[in-house]
Parts: sequence; C-alpha cells; structure tokens
Amino acid sequence: MKNVDFSKLNFETIAVHGGAEPCPVTGAIVSPIYQTSTYTYENTDIAEKIQTGKMPGFKYGRDHSKTEIELEEKIALLEGGEACKAFASGMAAIAAANIGLLNAGDHVVCSEIVYGGTFGLFKKLLSRYGVEITYVDTNDSNKVEAAIKKNTKILYVETPGNPTLGITDLETMAEIAKLHNLKFIVDNTFMTPYFQNPLKFGADIVVHSATKYMSGHGDCLGGAVIGKKDFIQKALHDPVTKLGATISPFTCFLIKRGLQTLPLRMEKHQQNAMSVAKYLEDNPKVEKVLYPGLKSNSQHELAKKQMRGFGGVVSFHIKGGLAETKKLLDNLNLIHIAVSLGDVGTLIEIPSTMTHQSVSPEIKAKYGLTDSFIRISCGIENTDDLLNDLDQAFSKI
Repeated sequence: MKNVDFSKLNFETIAVHGGAEPCPVTGAIVSPIYQTSTYTYENTDIAEKIQTGKMPGFKYGRDHSKTEIELEEKIALLEGGEACKAFASGMAAIAAANIGLLNAGDHVVCSEIVYGGTFGLFKKLLSRYGVEITYVDTNDSNKVEAAIKKNTKILYVETPGNPTLGITDLETMAEIAKLHNLKFIVDNTFMTPYFQNPLKFGADIVVHSATKYMSGHGDCLGGAVIGKKDFIQKALHDPVTKLGATISPFTCFLIKRGLQTLPLRMEKHQQNAMSVAKYLEDNPKVEKVLYPGLKSNSQHELAKKQMRGFGGVVSFHIKGGLAETKKLLDNLNLIHIAVSLGDVGTLIEIPSTMTHQSVSPEIKAKYGLTDSFIRISCGIENTDDLLNDLDQAFSKI
C-alpha cells in the first residue's frame, strides 16, 4: 500500500490491509491468486540470475508464490516478527522449526502438555534420528533448568497447553533459554497473535497451526513459523522447502481472507467460551472446569499478565466415566464431535481417545486426561443456542 507505516497501525487495521496490495495490472482490490507451478523468464540471463539468487524473482512453486509472500507478510506483521514462512500444515511448520535447528544427537526440553501431533513428531520421527526429548512441567522453572543438558538446543513450549489450558510463564522461560543459549520456540495457536505475542516476551520463534483460528472456517490446512529473517531464510526456508511441505496459493488466499476477520472472530470465540465455562462451572454434573478466563482458575493472573484475552477453548471433567462422556457428546445436536479447533462452528472431542492418543499413560495420568475429560472449541454461534444444546445433552446423563 502507498506510504503506509504498519508499525503505527493497530491490529485490526493490519489484519485487513497488511501484506496485500491492489493488483497493479487490473486495479482489483483483492490480490490475485497466483496459481502456478513454475515461472517463465524474458531471457536466459534473467533466468540464471533469478535461479542463482543474484536477482529477485520467483523460481518454482515449491519455493514461493506471490500469494504466499503476501500471507507471510501479514502474519509477520500481526505477530510482531521480522519474517514468516508458511507451510502446508501446522505440523509441517512445527517440524520445520525443529528440523531447522536440530542435528543428530541434540536434545529438546518440551512442555509435558502439547498437541498430540507434536508428541507424535518427537516420538515417532525425531527420535529415530538421535534427537532426545525430555518432557517437563514448564510451570516449574527449577524442573526446566534441571532438565537442560550440554546438548540441549531447544526449549519448546505450548501455552495455553493443549488440552489442559495450562499457562507457562513466557518471560521466565525466555530468561532460562537465554541463560543456557537455547532457542525458545512457542506454539501460539490457541491464542493467535490477537491475544498473545510470545516474541514480545522473549521467544525466538513462534509456530502456528493456521488451520485453526487464522483460517477460522474449517476449510483448509496451513502452518506458519515466525522469527528473525536470518533464521527464516537460511535455517528454515532454503533447506526445509526441499521437503516439499509447500502451502498452495489457494490455501494462502483462504488464510489471508480469514485473517482479515480474526479480531472480530476471536472476540466472539472468547465471549462464547466464557459463557460456556461459567455454565459448566455451575453444572452439578461437571467435576472441574479448565479455562484461564475464570477467576477461580489458579493461573488467571498469569494469563492476564501475558495475554490480552483467554481464547475460545474450554476443557472440563464430567462426573462419571467413558459411558457418560459418550452419552453427552452423542446427544449434542448443534455442536459437532470433531478434532481440531478454531472453527466458526463449535467442536467437541475426547482427547484421550482422539487428539492425544499418542501421549504417554504417565502424562495422561498426571494431568487427568481421563475418559471423562472433554475439550470444547467454542465457535461464533449465538451464545444461548450453544448453552441450550449443552443443557439438553446434559439432561440425558
């Protein structure tokens, strides 16, 4: 855009205008989708200069597209980072961030509670190449420090944690990482850049599953890594694109469109989540509610310190076992049984049998990931309609 200093603009304006310009050929306000696998050049000299990096330009669809660059610029602006690299899925982004930093024999200290796919990546793939993982309660700084070894390269944190919504103190973890010369990676999927910016608290790298709130409509997969330009280009983009985890131009278009309404959606997600959390807290058939927005939550003050909102996910324990849990979910009419989160529609699942099957029995037991533990991702529907659907389903158990 002409003469726009995005550093002086607010989040909502950046979400709409960041990383996009009207088409220079037609004047179309919405940027074109550059749906191509390769590019042609005016002559062989230009082709050689672009392919060898001596001249700016596009090489191949796996490397970059103009649509992808626009998405990356928007995400970097929103997250407050120097640069961003988009990927075909959230797991591709998480894998790339780790692979871009690790060598065989290195060690990672990781939060005990993270997305099930992250557990699977560390357990089933990175471990095969000699990367050692130590899972630790990142709410306890002493345990984190005790877990660090001479070969530790990464401190990996997800906050709020999936699915328990535990909050990790970002400033404290950043201090530990800096003291031990570690790269501090934070998964910010649950909060999005609208509610939390880990880079401002000392994180080196932020990862997102853009499939979730960034896209917001449950119709595409995507991921993003945000950090210093040097890391994004040299340690991440150049080698990891060889794996082919490329995000498609059309998917970039969908996520860019989703980001334009991110502030509006996050406010409604949070509004519904708070109402659902309070409803569950007062429900005699519920044992415990986990939501950092509740004043009764032990980490409420920490959440307020580093987050501008509390997100749209609520977890809870019901009284009973798997039979009661299944009966509750099976009797919902409006709310869909599904994995994932951040959709405009409300989704509900049983982590122990769905998203977190790969988590060790010890960690499941420690954090109460039993068959009575339920995670609900609150959409943007009418609040009363959601509460009524929950109420009628609870009446069946």
